[in-house]
Amino acid sequence: MSSLDDAAAVTRLGRRRSTSRAELSHIALRLFAEHGFEETTVDDVASAAGIGRRTLFRYFPSKNDLPWGDFDEQLEHMRAHLDETPEGVPLMDALRHAVVEFNRLPPEEVSWHRQRMRLLLNVPALQAHSTLRYQAWRDVVSDYAARRLGVPADSPAPSAIAWALLGIALSAYEQWLRHEDADLAELLETSLAMLDKGFRL
Repeated sequence: MSSLDDAAAVTRLGRRRSTSRAELSHIALRLFAEHGFEETTVDDVASAAGIGRRTLFRYFPSKNDLPWGDFDEQLEHMRAHLDETPEGVPLMDALRHAVVEFNRLPPEEVSWHRQRMRLLLNVPALQAHSTLRYQAWRDVVSDYAARRLGVPADSPAPSAIAWALLGIALSAYEQWLRHEDADLAELLETSLAMLDKGFRL
């Protein structure tokens, strides 16, 4: 029996089935870390979670989606946060705060999120898939920026703002992954503040 089979057997016998998106993503991240992303199958994840393949696909449409966890739900929270921001808050202040809050982690999620981001930033198959997720993230930013600026969302200014914020966020993540004691929120605050100042250091 393989180690993946052993893990699945223990799961089936020793604990309840895992059926939340967060739990399923954690199980997948653990298996990816132990056995490699390419080597781990959807069936391996489903078996370790104590559920069927079809049930897993109700939560995640593909293996490439598993590391993203509750990304879609969090993206809706970010959109709602921006929608509720008072109009008097300067545009870049509102966006900086929203981006930091979007990436703020409870202590118990930090190690999982490090595993997640190492995969998303380094596994070629996931890098390609990330294009769709990053587009959805940029859409939230550009929609808000366009509304505040009174221009179409696909016009140059909102698009440039969205791309700039995404690039800065990913740069902060690279720094965070290099240093185990780094604070992600602080890195994001500092990096986004540089954008607001036009990088006049």
